[in-house]
Amino acid sequence: MPPNPRTAGRTPPLAGADLWQAVLAAAAGRCQCRGACGKSHAKDGGRCDREHGGYQRHHGAGTVRLLAAPADPAHLLLPEHRAAALPKRDLAAWCPPCHDAARTAARKAQHNAAEHVAPDALF
Repeated sequence: MPPNPRTAGRTPPLAGADLWQAVLAAAAGRCQCRGACGKSHAKDGGRCDREHGGYQRHHGAGTVRLLAAPADPAHLLLPEHRAAALPKRDLAAWCPPCHDAARTAARKAQHNAAEHVAPDALF
């Protein structure tokens, strides 16, 4: 039987479905990025307008599938096993473009911070 087009974008992930659904419910099914991706989202009231199961106009188009990931952009760099252990209150719903851009920005910030740390002197 072919998938129902009305529910195809609402299928939860195979693992952690209860937590994912709780995060999406708290986000009202909408990406919670408020600029961590580098965009102001100004025309959308300061918050990304992508909704889970909705149509994505840019970045490859298609159906938007939100992810539950750390709300703090710095925590997007945590190893997967540590990120998976975070409680629901520390998670947010992210659309893939915002998630990827926020991770890239966090990685750059971490790299820049490491460059400004003076190396330990040997002598």
